Formats: sequence, structure tokens, C-alpha cells
Amino acid sequence: MITSVLVANRGEIACRVFRTCRDLGISTVAVYSDADADALHVREADAAVRLPGAAPAETYLRGDLVVKAALAAGADAVHPGYGFLSENADFARAVTDAGLVWIGPPPEAIEAMASKTRAKRLLGVEPLVDVTERDLPVLVKAAAGGGGRGMRVVRELGDLDQALKAASAEAASAFGDGEVFVEPYVENGRHVEVQVLADAHGGVLLLGTRDCSLQRRHQKVIEESPAPGLHTDGTGELHARVRDAVSRVGYVGAGTVEFLHEDGRWHFLEMNTRLQVEHPVTEAVYGVDLVALQIAVAEGAPLPTGPVVETGHAVEARLYAEDPATGWTPQTGVLHRFEFPAGPGVRVDTGYASGDTVPVHYDAMLAKVVAHAPTRAEAVRKLAHVLERAVIHGPATNRDLLVASLRHPEFRDVDRLDTGFYGRNLEALTRPRDGEAYAAVAAALADAAGAGGRFGGWRNLPSQDQVKAYGEHEVRYRPSRGGGYEVTAPEGVRVVSADPARVRLEVGGVVRDFDVARYGESVHVGPYRLTARPRFPDPADQREPGSLLAPMPGTVVRVADGLAVGDRVTDGQPLLWLEAMKMEHRVIAPASGTLTALHAAPGRQVEVGALLAVVQADVTTEAQEEDPV
Repeated sequence: MITSVLVANRGEIACRVFRTCRDLGISTVAVYSDADADALHVREADAAVRLPGAAPAETYLRGDLVVKAALAAGADAVHPGYGFLSENADFARAVTDAGLVWIGPPPEAIEAMASKTRAKRLLGVEPLVDVTERDLPVLVKAAAGGGGRGMRVVRELGDLDQALKAASAEAASAFGDGEVFVEPYVENGRHVEVQVLADAHGGVLLLGTRDCSLQRRHQKVIEESPAPGLHTDGTGELHARVRDAVSRVGYVGAGTVEFLHEDGRWHFLEMNTRLQVEHPVTEAVYGVDLVALQIAVAEGAPLPTGPVVETGHAVEARLYAEDPATGWTPQTGVLHRFEFPAGPGVRVDTGYASGDTVPVHYDAMLAKVVAHAPTRAEAVRKLAHVLERAVIHGPATNRDLLVASLRHPEFRDVDRLDTGFYGRNLEALTRPRDGEAYAAVAAALADAAGAGGRFGGWRNLPSQDQVKAYGEHEVRYRPSRGGGYEVTAPEGVRVVSADPARVRLEVGGVVRDFDVARYGESVHVGPYRLTARPRFPDPADQREPGSLLAPMPGTVVRVADGLAVGDRVTDGQPLLWLEAMKMEHRVIAPASGTLTALHAAPGRQVEVGALLAVVQADVTTEAQEEDPV
């Protein structure tokens, strides 16, 4: 029997495995990098071992250090979680060679299926080799790992070489394996997968289907089980192909086989030889604990043979520290408050708590929020409600996007579900919500109330409008008789009461309360996150035109080949690449012109707002004609 488990991972998946271990009476061991010294998964473990450094390549991807940590802590088993080393056959062998139990599939099965190129060949599907115009669009994809990293869509043949280099570099950084391949790109299919469990006695358990079609950057955002709207005969075909794949490789443990469904056809994508991020929706619908079953299989027990009953519908949303409106830019900083409303059928898996800091080195996912209900419509409604009422004070998140996605007509209509959802709808989904203007009013009045009626640091006559701006919202107000306030813009707002922490407004005859919390220039009003706009910009913050600033803290991983000060660059040309939160981000020329400064070099750590380069734009002919002689 297993008595102590080390989880070779971090964040929410480590916390989630620890939860099951506690239920089973198994001791837990965490590993942590220097950046994670105070992380929640470290606090929740019975013991923890430091991996010196911060970058994944020197910490969580160092299998030798992880094995030493397990032995030093007295663990007798290792659970890999997902990502990092979870699909690394050499690591699985190192674990078993050290006399430890590996809670995962045999190394031979990992080798057969974890490499997407080998898996495709096993099922008779060959990657593209000599790509031509007729093959476009194509997808460049990492052979190891997942989570959307090491993937690039190529629509122009001339972009293929650069996409191969970029995907390979990103894959090597995220998974320690830079192998990539090319496959046809299915533009708007449905992403459907099957959860599989197999034991060492020939038992195979298939747990329905999941739909994971809502994706950004080929990484899943909203998942659900069962996959809605699939015909029974289609599901039967899917399960038959999964059973065949499992039997071919002698699979043991948990895994997921993924497909794209388009025009009645199933396109095999890959088999993930590990637990999936979205496994909670399957657990909710089938009433099982997949981690407990993984541990039982690792101990040599057979899987249950009785029928597993499907009950209701479950939907999961991945909450990320990112800004969808600015290219999904990852965010870092302190989570001042991080709380979710409890209720029946609601589950939150997270690696963070109030007061924790979101670091730059790892994936930007903060939590997985799951709702389970008798029907899909009820589960979707419940999940949107929970997300909307969560208290998230800190970095920008995709919370508003998730709520808007769940309530979008295309998501509600299962016949319109496909992977092109965000490509079609992102702009509309990221527009400011109607209530944001009133949240700005509440923020301004709370600020005024906190200043004791002094209205801030500049003098105005009491009868004049006071002005506060938050993003694109400008609020105008003045003191009223009796010590209250009168709002002049936006129109139609009556102030019922205002104090520094709560403001009550009446709009259109409806009275609403707004809870207000301020952290520097960031103001949280209910579910709204606002940034105060300075009345008088600091001259020191002004940059010369063409300055390229780091959009997030990260590491410069590459600079364009041969790029040097004085070079001509063209509008949109990639100049350098930053890696932050396990994703690679291009920094491009804002206009055609001359590179007059370059402050980036591979390996350099940069903070948000750091000056990376300057491009002096060409002067247009029209501007030259208008310029006085």
C-alpha cells in the first residue's frame, strides 16, 4: 500500500492530488521552486523539498532533483500531475528505478502515445512532411506536452520556417523536448475527448465524452461533460477507436484520447497519457475520484466492474490571470482577495488563496471553477453566477470573458459549438460591460468620501463639478446639500449613500449597492476592476514615439536574426520574443522605419513597462508636404 505521495508539480493540480491523498490517509510531499516558496501547495503538504531556482528548466523539469526529493522526504510514490514531466517516459523510469511507485502509465505506453508523431503513426495517421500551398492552413505542433504551448497556425507558406523555429523553442522551454511536426489545421471543428482508465488486469473504463471546443491559443478555456449534441452512433464509434488505441499499447492508468469532429468525421489528435486539467467535469457527472482510481491502479487493484452511471451535466471554466482584450497578455501581482461563493454542485480547484502572489514563471491559470446540475442549461447558468460573484482583487483576469462566453447565444446553441468561437466573437466579448460606467461612479464617490469631502489634491470651488476618470469612463459630480453628492455625468444616477467602502446608487428606479476596495491606482467595485487615470500625467512617464515596452514581466528568449540598431524594419515585423507564464509573446515593429535602439538580449529578465527597443517611423510624404519649410 502507498503511504506517502510526492506530487511532481505545483499549483492547483498539486493541491487537488493532496486533497484525495488526505481522504485516503496518505501523507503528502511537495516540491517547490524559489518563486513558489510560500505557495499554497507548499503550505498544504505534510512536507516540502526545495528545488533551487525559479525557471521550470532548472526546477520542475529536473527529474533527477524530483526523484532525490522523493527519497529524501521518505515518499514511496510519485504522482506527476499534468504538464512538466507528466508525459516523460525517462522520468517515469527514473522513478521506478529508484524503487518508487509511479502513479501513471508504463514508460513504454508513454513513449508510444505521449509523442504525438508516434501516436498518429500507431493509428495510421502520418504528419505532413513536404508542405505545399494546397495543404494550407496547417498547424505546427509540439510532439510532447500540451496546453497550447509549442503550437502555431500557418496560413502562408513563407511563414512556415519561422513558425517551426518558434514552436520548437517554446516546446523545448515548456517540456524539455523541442520536437515539432505539421498536420492539417481543422478550422472550425468540435474538440471532443474521452476519459479512459485501464488497470493491469485488462480492465478498461471509458467515462463518456467531454467537449473542449472553446479555446484560446489552442488552449482550452471552457470544458463540459458529456459533450452535448453528439448522436449515440457517433459516440459509439468514438469509444471503439479509444478502446482500440488503449489495447494496442497495453495502457495502464488514466489517459485521454482527443479528436476533432467536423462534418461527421473524427480526426484523431493525440492521446494524453496523464490526468487532464478538465477531469473534474467527468468526476462530477460520473461520481468518481479519478485520482483515487489512479492510486488504486498503481497499487495493483482492479478497476470497478459495475456500471458507472452518468448523472446531469458539468461545466468547467479556467480562470486565468490574463487580459483577453490585449492579446491574452498574462498578468502578475498580488491576489489581495480571492474568494468564491459556495453552494451545491459548485467546486473550485485552485493553487492560490487571498494574499498570494501570481509569479511570472509559470502558467497563468488561477483556478478551475466547476458547476454540476441536472441539465446543461442549469449548469451553465450556475457557473456564470458563481464566477460573476467571485471576489477577485488583484491582477486582471479573464473572468468577464468567461461570464460573457457562458451567456453567449452561440455557446448555448450546441449546434454552433466549435473551436472558432473566440475568433468570431472575441471583440464583442471583451467590450466594457454596461454596468462598468456605474462602477466608475461608485469608485469616484468612494474616493471622495474617503477624502472627507476634500475631493482630492487639486482645488476647485465647491459648486464646480469634480472629475475622476477610470479607463474610458469619466465621472463628474459635486457636493449636494446635506453632505451628499450629485452626479452630473453619466446622467440618470442618484446617489443614495456613499462611504469609502460602499456606495449605493439608484439608476432607472433600481437601487444597487457597490462594494469598493482600492489597492494603489487599482480599484475593485464588485466584479469590476478599474484603473484610475491620472489627472495630470507624469512627464517622466512619457516615452519617445516608437518605444516598445515590455507588456508583461518575463524573459527575452530570442531576438530576430541579425537585428541591430540602424536596421530598416517593416510594420508588423517580429523583432523579439518574450517568454512569460510558459507562453511566448512576439514584440513587433509598430510601423515601418529605422530601429534606433535595442535594449533586449536573450536571457535578459525584464519588468512590465521596460524599454525593449525604439523604432523611428518613416515620415510620410503627406506629413513632409505639410511641414513648414
